[in-house]
Amino acid sequence: MAGDASVVVYAPAADGGRRVRVAEGFVGMAYTLVDVAEFLQRAGMDDVEACDVRTANWIEWRGGGPGVWDHR
Repeated sequence: MAGDASVVVYAPAADGGRRVRVAEGFVGMAYTLVDVAEFLQRAGMDDVEACDVRTANWIEWRGGGPGVWDHR
């Protein structure tokens, strides 16, 4: 499944966006769970939806979980 790749969502930046890394590559700056799902789909994880991103135990969330999008 999607857990085959190492996925890291970093702490929110000053604008609230979070960098997303899949395996060894930075894939984009996400501002919502939908953005994270889109990046994962582009990386070949076609079956991933935003609701999956919220509950996935195979995503490492740094600087707050999937509900944190503000750096303050």
